[in-house]
Amino acid sequence: MAQIQDIPRLVAEFYELARAYLLQETVEPAKKLGHFAGFSLGAAALWAVALILLSVAALRAVYSALPDGPYWEALGYLILVVALGAFMALLVRLMPDRSVRDVQTPPATEET
Repeated sequence: MAQIQDIPRLVAEFYELARAYLLQETVEPAKKLGHFAGFSLGAAALWAVALILLSVAALRAVYSALPDGPYWEALGYLILVVALGAFMALLVRLMPDRSVRDVQTPPATEET
């Protein structure tokens, strides 16, 4: 049993331990998560810019391959929309399955 004179030391020790634990278990993982999220958002932004620029280049290539005229320009847009839709469907199809699977809980045991 702790003596009365030991209480301030024990409170200070508890405070230091709690502070170290909180830093270890909350602040450090939050920093790692922040770095991961930042890099992920940066990569997503770069992919989006690249997709936009490649789409514009593909649209210009389709325009140059088709004859002149407003209907041919509309066909160029349609071709590009279909190609981008197929590309998106391919990306969705190739993505790994990240769904949460049902976890069966073990049967409850009766206490006797």
